[in-house]
Amino acid sequence: MLEPVIKYLSEPTLTFAHGQKAIDPRDGLMLFGPFDANRYFGQMNIGIIGPNRLRRLMIDYLHVLDKPVFSDEDVNKHPTFLGLESVLGVFVNYENIPQIDISENSIKEALRHQDNHVRVHKLVSIYVDKITDYLNEEERTVNLWLVVIPEGIFTHGRPKSSALKMGGVIKSSVSRQVLKNRQQNLFEEFNNEEEAFRKAYEYEVNFHNQMKARLLGSGITTQIIRESKISFSGMDSKQQLQEEKIKTAKAWNLAVALYYKMGGLPWKMGDVRQGVCYLGLVYKKTQDEGKNACCAAQMFLDSGDGMVFRGNVGPWWNEETGEYHLDKVDAKKIISRAMQSYFSQFNRYPTEVFIHAKTYFNDEEWDGFQEAAEGKSQIIGVRIRNNNVFKLYREHQYSVPRGLMLQYDDNKAFLWTKGYLPRFKTQIGLETPNPLDIQIDRGNGNIETVCKDILSLSKLNYNACIYADGLPVTLKFAESIGEILTSAKHINGGVLPFKFYI
Repeated sequence: MLEPVIKYLSEPTLTFAHGQKAIDPRDGLMLFGPFDANRYFGQMNIGIIGPNRLRRLMIDYLHVLDKPVFSDEDVNKHPTFLGLESVLGVFVNYENIPQIDISENSIKEALRHQDNHVRVHKLVSIYVDKITDYLNEEERTVNLWLVVIPEGIFTHGRPKSSALKMGGVIKSSVSRQVLKNRQQNLFEEFNNEEEAFRKAYEYEVNFHNQMKARLLGSGITTQIIRESKISFSGMDSKQQLQEEKIKTAKAWNLAVALYYKMGGLPWKMGDVRQGVCYLGLVYKKTQDEGKNACCAAQMFLDSGDGMVFRGNVGPWWNEETGEYHLDKVDAKKIISRAMQSYFSQFNRYPTEVFIHAKTYFNDEEWDGFQEAAEGKSQIIGVRIRNNNVFKLYREHQYSVPRGLMLQYDDNKAFLWTKGYLPRFKTQIGLETPNPLDIQIDRGNGNIETVCKDILSLSKLNYNACIYADGLPVTLKFAESIGEILTSAKHINGGVLPFKFYI
C-alpha cells in the first residue's frame, strides 16, 4: 500500500495523414486528413436500402455532407464540418448508388404481428433477404449498405415492444407450447407456419442486433440509420431546435463511421508502443436458461483497429460471485486464436498482450492464458470497472481534469477519463465525474503505463467522431458485441473486423 499519489497524464495524441498528430480527431482530420488518406480515397461504393421516401431523404442528407456544416454553438465545442471530400478525401457519386426498394406496406404488415419474435424476424428478413439477393445477382460492388429504417421499426423492433395496432394486430395460430412439443420429437415435421415460428425464435427480439448477426460472415457491412436522424419530420419545435444544436456532431459522426466501415482508418493511436496488443474479454448470457454464456475477445492492435473472436458457449456465469470465468481449455483457445491472428498479420507474436476485463481473473483461466502465451508473449491481466462512489473535488469552477490519476498501490489507481478538458476550456456534462478503478490483477506491468494506454484507447471510437469516451474501446462496445454474438443460436462469423459489429 502506497501513500496516495496524484499524477496528471497528458492528453494522448492521435496520428493522422503524413504522420501528423493532434489530440482532437476533428482537428486532425481538418488539418491533415485521415490516417489512410494515401490508401483509401476517392469514390465511396455505397448502396442504400429502404422505402423510396427514406432513400430520397438519405440522399438529401448525403448532399448536406458534401458542403460545410456550420454550428450556431461554441465553435470550440462544435467545430465546423467542412464536407466529406475536404475532410476525408472521399465523395459520393450520385449517379452510381445502387438502391434497393423496400415496400412501406410490407413494413407496416410486419409491424402488426403481435408475437415479438415473429414481428422482428419478419422486419429483419425484409431487408436482409433483399441485400443478400443483390449480393448474389448483381455485379456492382457495394462496400457499405446504408439501411434506412422508419421510426416504426425502431419503436416496435426492440425487446418488450408491442405491435403496431393500426390496421389490426396479427395473432399467430402457433403457440410456444406447440413449438416445445415439436422439439421433443425430432422426427415430426413442422408445417410452414410452425417452421417460420421456430426460425423466428432462434433470434433475439432486437432489429439492430439481429440484422448484424444474420449478416455476419457474408462480407456485408451496414450502417443502420433512423428516419429521425436525417429528417425533422414529425418533430415538434423543441425537438427541431435540439437537432439543430447537434447538426455538426451528426455530420462528423456519420462521416467518420462511413469512412471506417468502407475500409479506411480515420486515425490511430499517437503514442504507439510497438508490438503491443489489447484484448477485451466479452461475455453475454445466452437466451437459454441456466448459467451458459458466450465468450468472445476483441483484439485491438497498436494501430487501434480491431478484430472480434467468438469463443465457446459454456457455464461461465457464477451466480454467487456475479462474475464470468472461463475454464482452462477455453481460456487457452481464445487467446491462442487472437495471438495467431496477430502472427498472420505481422509474422511475429506481440511482445505484450494486455487483457482487459470487468472482473478479476481466477487461477484456472489465467493458467490457460499463460499456456497460450508461453514462449511467445508476456501477458498482463487488467481489471477495469466504473467506480460510482469515489469522487474528487477541487477549488475551481470546473471538475478535476480528464487524465488525472490517483495511484494508491503499486498495481492500483483511479483514472479520470471524463472531466475538465483544457482544449475546450470547460467540462463535458454537468456532473462531477467518477473515475475508472484500474487494477493490474495478473502479470507484471506498470500501472502508469496501463492508465496511459486506457486513456489512449478511450479515443478510438470510430463509430463517432468525438474527443474521447469514458471507457476504453476494449470495453466500450463489449455489451453490444456480446448481444450480437448471442442474438442468434447459430452464427458463423469467424474472425471478423470490428466494423461488422458496430
